[in-house]
Amino acid sequence: MRHDFPRQAARFPASVVLALSLLLTPDLPAADSPSPSSAAPVAVPSTNCHNVFQVTPRLYSGSQPEGEAGYAELARLGIKTVVSVDGSAPDLEAARRHGMRYVHLPFGYGGIPANRLAELARAAESLPGPFYVHCHHGKHRGPAAVAVMCLAVEGWTPERGETWLRQAGTSTDYPGLYQVVHDWKKPELAAVGPLPEIAPPSTVVAAMVAVDGHLDGLKAAQKHGWGTPPDHPDLRPGPEAVLLWEQLRELGRHPDTTGRSDRYREQLKASETAADRLRQILSGPRSVETAADADAALTQLTRTCSECHKAHRN
Repeated sequence: MRHDFPRQAARFPASVVLALSLLLTPDLPAADSPSPSSAAPVAVPSTNCHNVFQVTPRLYSGSQPEGEAGYAELARLGIKTVVSVDGSAPDLEAARRHGMRYVHLPFGYGGIPANRLAELARAAESLPGPFYVHCHHGKHRGPAAVAVMCLAVEGWTPERGETWLRQAGTSTDYPGLYQVVHDWKKPELAAVGPLPEIAPPSTVVAAMVAVDGHLDGLKAAQKHGWGTPPDHPDLRPGPEAVLLWEQLRELGRHPDTTGRSDRYREQLKASETAADRLRQILSGPRSVETAADADAALTQLTRTCSECHKAHRN
């Protein structure tokens, strides 16, 4: 049967037309319920940024832009707001020259603190898009931040967020990044203050405390044959070594490091190299031989860290 609703509608009172139109209109989501995008994230070719994905129509993920040309590429994508979750200071002037603003919300590889979760959600809700979200390499922290923003405003489920992390190449050696997505609950945003263009850098003291914490965890794992200590059931020696290595790498990029002596930087690099060696050993199958190699690597790492601390603790 042919329906001539528009032509016949004039014969009915306006109230009847409205009722019929509501009946014939497909169900729409509630105004305060985000409608998830059905399209999967797609890789975007780029010369001056790396690991770039268009995750949703208004959210891109990738690495730190490389120089003026990197920001020009973002401008051509239509980016309005750049969100950095990396520890290094963003290039505000380059972004401004290309008509973009920055928000700087850094966090580490161990997870995303509650205050940062709220700030990321507030940024996604209140700032103009499209957004480009980046960490240093665009594979771990940046994709985790994008997942949080999509959970907050794009209607994503935690399962979809975890699928995106795997697509982006986020390593399972950073279980804390996966955990914030898996355990997602939208944070309270009322207490979120102004979102900073440049966040104050974390102190070297805080970085050293984190290094010491990871070292203590690895020493506890060593005492239990490089397994999980019974009194620390969440500690996995492989990921713990990765987090220590990343912490030392971030410390090498800290603004304070560039002003230090050559000797300090050499000792810091030696610690990073020893941590990388331990990370590689613990990433493979375990045996008597690899346990001995891990013991030697941890001894070397402890020695280099102690020497650096003794010489430069002030």
